[in-house]
Order: sequence, then C-alpha cells, then structure tokens
Amino acid sequence: MKRVLFVIMLGVSATLEDPMPGFSRAYLSEDDSPSTAALQEQLKALEQRVQTLEKLLKSQSWNACGPATEADRPSVPSPEAARLEDLDKKPATPEGRLVPEQKDAETKKKDSPIAGAGANGFSLTSPDGDFNLKVRAHFQADGRFFAGDAADTSASTFATRVARLLFEGTLARYFDFRFMPDFAGGRLVLQDAYMDVRFLPQIRLRAGKFKTPFGLERLQQEVNLSLVERALPNNLVPNRDLGIQVHGDLFGGVLNYMGGVFNGVPDGASADQDNQDSKDYAGRIFAQPFLKTEIHALRGLGIGMAATSGSHHGTSAAPSLPSYLTTGQSTFFSYRSDGTKDGTAIADGRLSRLSPQAYYHWGPFGRLAEHVISSQAVRKGDIRARLDQNASQVALTYVLSGENASYSGVVPKRSLDPRARTWGASEVAARYSELNVDKNAFPLFANSSVSARKARAWAGGLNWYFNRNVKFVVNYEQTFFKEGGLVGNRQTEKAVMTRFQLAY
Repeated sequence: MKRVLFVIMLGVSATLEDPMPGFSRAYLSEDDSPSTAALQEQLKALEQRVQTLEKLLKSQSWNACGPATEADRPSVPSPEAARLEDLDKKPATPEGRLVPEQKDAETKKKDSPIAGAGANGFSLTSPDGDFNLKVRAHFQADGRFFAGDAADTSASTFATRVARLLFEGTLARYFDFRFMPDFAGGRLVLQDAYMDVRFLPQIRLRAGKFKTPFGLERLQQEVNLSLVERALPNNLVPNRDLGIQVHGDLFGGVLNYMGGVFNGVPDGASADQDNQDSKDYAGRIFAQPFLKTEIHALRGLGIGMAATSGSHHGTSAAPSLPSYLTTGQSTFFSYRSDGTKDGTAIADGRLSRLSPQAYYHWGPFGRLAEHVISSQAVRKGDIRARLDQNASQVALTYVLSGENASYSGVVPKRSLDPRARTWGASEVAARYSELNVDKNAFPLFANSSVSARKARAWAGGLNWYFNRNVKFVVNYEQTFFKEGGLVGNRQTEKAVMTRFQLAY
C-alpha cells in the first residue's frame, strides 16, 4: 500500500513538471499559468493527505501486529489518529440520541431533590414539587422582673419560653403535615401534630393535635405577637386539643371558616387525651370584606365570630376547671380544691364560649380587639351553679421605621447591619386588657382572700426587628386586682419583661 501511494505521488509530480509530453513549457500560453499554479497547490494538499494516511497506516499496523521495526513505530500519535481513536470508542447512536451514560446522568439529575436554605428555614423538595420537607426552629429566651413585690408573690427569673423544632411538609401534592415538639423548661411537649388533606383551597380536612379555632390572639403564631405575653382574655380561650376540623378560604381569601369536633379542654388549657365520651364543637368565621376591593385603607380590616360548646365533668382528683394567670405568669384566680367532694369545685355540665373579634392594619398602624365570654356549669358538693366569666382586650401597634404592620408580623425592609448603617425595623405597642370573674363564684366556689374578682392590665412595649428572623422585645405591664388579697385587694403586679427571639 505504501508503494502504491508512493507511485501515485511520483506520477502526479511528473505530470505537473511536464504537463504535456512532447511539448516544452515555452509553448504554453500565459493563460495556462494560473491552472498550473492551482495544480501545484492541489499537489501540496495531496502530499499532506498522503503523509497523514501513511501515519494512520503505521499506527494501525503497530496496534494490530506489534512493532515490526523501530522505524515503523509512530513516535507521537497524530491529532487525526487521536480523533479517530475517540470516534471508535464512542458508541454509534443516531444523531441527537443520548448514550446510556448520558441518559443515566440526566435521569439522576431529573430525579434529584432540590435542597434550599433561607430565611424560611431548610427545605427539601422533589423536582415535580409533589413532595417537600421544611425544617424550622422557634426560640424565645425571656426575662421576667418584678418591682415593688413586697409580698414576694412572683420571682424574677430568666426562662426559656419556647424552644421548638418545626417539621412541615407535603406528601403526594395533596397531603400536608406538621410536627412541632417543644423543649422549653427542660421537658418535651408535642405542641402540634396533625395532617391536612387539601384537594381544594375552599375545603380542607385537618386531623390531629392543633389549636382550637377560637381566639384571635391565640391563633396568632407566638413569634408574631406584638408583646411578650398574650393578654388576659386568653385565660378563657382553649389552646391546643385533639380533634378533626374542616376549614377553607372562600372568594379568594375574603372569607375563612373553621369548624370541628374536639376532645374538649378547660379554659386556657391544652390536652393530649380525653377520659369522657362527650366532645366539644368549635367553629369560627372570619371575613376580610374589603380584601379584593380598591379601597386600600380598608383592605386590612378583618372581623369574625367564634364559638365552642361541650359538656365537661370533673372529679375531686381532676376538677376540669381552670386557673387564671397574669402576663407575669402568676396565678390570680383559682377554684376551691382540697381533694374532697365537699371542698372541691368541679366542672359539672356544659361549657360554652363566644368571642367576637377583629383586627385592622393600614400601613404601619395596627389594631387588634377581642371579647371572650365563657359560661361553665360547676358543682361543689351538692350545690350547683353556672358561672359566667368575660374578658376583653384592645391592642395598638405602630411601626416606627415605616414597614407595614400585619397579623403575621413585621418584615424589615433592611436588616440590621451597622457597617451599612441600617438598623432593622422598630415598633411600639400598647395594650389594655381585663378579666372579670362571675361574682357568684365567691365565696362558695372560690376564696376571695386568694383569688381576685377582677384583673386589669396596661402594657407598653418596644420591638426591635434585627431582621426577619431575630427580634428583641421589652415590655412593661402593670396589673391591678380587685380583691384577692389577705386584706382587701391583691398587690399590684409591676412586671418588666424582655425577650430575645429567633424564628427560622
């Protein structure tokens, strides 16, 4: 083969050197000169191709039979040989079709979950979005300090108010879940544990342990409160309970409804089980009538009504009656209880609650108001009565830095960064609340020398939002009592409360 190529080269070269046998170059006209130059260029190109082919042949001969002679061994593989070898290694596939390795890589990439981390926590989501998991955390480190407490009824202390992990997610697009254990106080309490079925936003089904749909401030997340503690009316509001609930949003969020069946808990309480056959029924309707209108000043108006009803029966060992706390977490009212039938007041019949409620937000201004009525049938010995408690609150907030106030909290426009001279957001808050105990509770069902008939509280506070995850709160709250003391009124509670909060 080499010889054939060599002969071809010699023949072409001779032809170019002597274009026509029997004729000299002198007889060629000037018009033939350009074609001769072109032939010489073609010859050079042919020579280069022949050299390339020779190298390829030597390479193939070397791979097939081994080194015949040292002269035949290629010293350095040519680029053409390398390209040819690469082409030989690649599987022959139709144009545009992925080879198996590429298919596997693309499949893995397509099926790989999407991980994320940001101000809303950590997340893991399937590529189609049908499955996801979110991990978040809430932490509140509080300080409570009491001034003028001559009777030493309350102890100044630091406390971990909240230490929670939140696990939230979606399974197969339509099934949501939430688990929220709380480690505050060095003990484990499962605050939330429920699942939601949501085929449509208009109707969803929830089952498990969650907040009873009743109190306006109680339904607000702890991390979004404008003051350190909830107001006095929350003593009459059920907290978390086990049950099943139907809820949803109608007309694009203009109307929200909740209704369910629950085990039933005393005022202000949570529970994980029930030892009675009777159940509580709870329902709430909340409307934002101007949400979808062009009246911007009224878009933040929300009004609602909530109610519960159920039969509660206690025993001397478990009376199923509440105690009421101040915002400083001191007990100011409790029923008589000495462990005996004649000396212990117990729940003995229907417990009904009713709560009209509203909030309003416009720009940096916010207002929240609610009234709660709780009516409980009680018994001590053979004496029965129905006691009606009521409580109210009005809270005002104003964001000094100009951000919008809202029920779901303040989001700073600029985070705290001293180098950039940005300081986050700041908000002032003020609140009045009161709780009135039925006068018929005294003296048979409660002792006026240790339990107050009425509590009134004034509070003021400052919130500093370092960013959307961290804030600092300082409050001063003063609570006045009617009766509840050994002689006359219980001593006024003067409390300074602080909170460092992380909500991630």
